[in-house]
Amino acid sequence: MTTPSIDTTHVPPQYQTLMLALARGGATLAGVIRRGDGSLSAEVGTNSDGDGQKRLDVQADALFRDALRDAGLRWYASEEQAAPLAMQPGGAFALAIDPLDGSSNIDTNVSIGTIFAVYPAADQSDASFLRPARDLIAGGYIIYGPRCCLVVSFGDGTQIYTLNPDTDSFDLTDPRVTMPDCFFEYAINASNYRHWPRPIRAFIDDCLAGIDGPRARNFNMRWIASLVAEAHRILMRGGIFLYPADARKGYERGRLRMLYECAPIAFVIEQAGGRATDGALPILDGTITDLHGRTPLVFGSAEKVDRVATYHDLPEAEVSALFGHRGLFRA
Repeated sequence: MTTPSIDTTHVPPQYQTLMLALARGGATLAGVIRRGDGSLSAEVGTNSDGDGQKRLDVQADALFRDALRDAGLRWYASEEQAAPLAMQPGGAFALAIDPLDGSSNIDTNVSIGTIFAVYPAADQSDASFLRPARDLIAGGYIIYGPRCCLVVSFGDGTQIYTLNPDTDSFDLTDPRVTMPDCFFEYAINASNYRHWPRPIRAFIDDCLAGIDGPRARNFNMRWIASLVAEAHRILMRGGIFLYPADARKGYERGRLRMLYECAPIAFVIEQAGGRATDGALPILDGTITDLHGRTPLVFGSAEKVDRVATYHDLPEAEVSALFGHRGLFRA
């Protein structure tokens, strides 16, 4: 039996041990998912933030925690844990991880994933994670789909690795991916339209108006309800993803977590030439103030994300107007 690995040719030396450990965890979890045990989607309780946990959520957390035990981590923070766990006393890194993103899709065989963010370690866990998001030094995700891919950035472009099932090795397939900027596709949960703030509704109204509206283009809509799957599709072909804040109780700051999800996705997207904001301001210009704190998230092709920010700058009367009146936004 082969030991899961990764091609480290393009991995900076200081991150190679960490990436080998993440590759082992990802390849092992991919094997668990491929075997398709029906009980993986069983409800087993809730995490510290009140979200439901599936059996595979808990299993993935334990799997990565074990894989990363000797990978140079000082601190391990997981979406499935109430507080960071101490790892190696002399470790250089603090790693935040969502071990299994999109777990509501386990039983439907839709792509799910793992998201990770790496910060320089401090002596205390709070100082390691509660900090400006731009202190991020590495981040990425693993997507468990028809192909298992590991996407990572070390601050100098975004790399894509693909798992070879014959060797259990993640082979480099794109050393510097560049996100297209022209795909006319957006991803949003349209069932929440009535709860959105007016700038988001105005932006979506203009997309829906298609060729007859101020955008003068027809758009497709996608919604997978798996952040990793949405991010990977947009990384490959462009477009835009929106998970705004809305008027429902508990959604005032959206539902995606800044530390475990939004910051690392924003990092990867920016390094591929895209943008990521909270609707108006760059995600990575924010500060992480709570381990499980949430933020709205808009990311994708730069022009489209910038356009959403512009809608937030319009006067109230303008975003309340019918789409045909927003002549500034043609095409």
